[in-house]
Amino acid sequence: MSMPQRVRKAVLPVAGLGTRFLPATKAMPKEMLTVVDRPLIQYAVQECLAAGIEEFVFVSGRNKGALEDHFDHAYELEATLEQRKKAAELKQTQDATIKPGNAIFTRQQKPLGLGHAVWCARHWIGQEPFAVLLPDELTIDEPSCIGQLVQAHEKTGGSVVAVMDVPREQTKSYGIAAVKNEDGNLSEITGMVEKPKPEEAPSTLALIGRYVLMPEVFEHLDRHETGAGGEIQLTDAMAKMIGRSPFHALKYAGQRYDCGSRIGFLEANVAVALHRADTAAETRALLGRLLKA
Repeated sequence: MSMPQRVRKAVLPVAGLGTRFLPATKAMPKEMLTVVDRPLIQYAVQECLAAGIEEFVFVSGRNKGALEDHFDHAYELEATLEQRKKAAELKQTQDATIKPGNAIFTRQQKPLGLGHAVWCARHWIGQEPFAVLLPDELTIDEPSCIGQLVQAHEKTGGSVVAVMDVPREQTKSYGIAAVKNEDGNLSEITGMVEKPKPEEAPSTLALIGRYVLMPEVFEHLDRHETGAGGEIQLTDAMAKMIGRSPFHALKYAGQRYDCGSRIGFLEANVAVALHRADTAAETRALLGRLLKA
């Protein structure tokens, strides 16, 4: 058996309007909302870099120019920081820069669903396996969630998606996987359905916005078939791949935060602050004072 092709590229769908966070997102992309001191989108990029992924396709929309600027060189800022001998701040700024030629920004001109957003990246992905990350989903773990998926892809030679158990009443909010032949944290996927009613869900294993996919998914997305909500669903295209090539679910055991909701976003800020050595002690003290108030 030949070695699986290395995962070098990631697709990041960032075209959403972020209406749950209005008015903050009226003039700012929701992906630029900060968790502690860096925007959500940077966590996704850093997760990829830690997994050996260095090429990025951002599928964006109107008024998303701040995303491009964030990952570009800020020459005046860097020169000022260097002049003032602010080495730590300079490094933080440079760490938020993607290497020249390693980032592509393309537009999803109409909001036709996640599957359509991924399809918009097809020319830059070509015939390679690739990662998909939804920046609204923030994960904290070592190795990273996408890193675990890359390792699983290298083991299985096929597509792998991250799943977590959710309460059955919440299945209507997720893509849900049916599985068999559990082997540790990996299981073979036998079926997928997008946002099923709780009584119709094949399991409570929810897809959590981290995928490593074989390029054959584009053959199904090319048809532009609509599913739940009248949108082109990535879950539907993935479901058509099952049985034709290896397709597994990786049960993710790390910490995952839904930053698409206000409470989830708040929870992520607190959790990340507690996780980081430079902010943990002060955050615990702050929480203690607030809880006593």
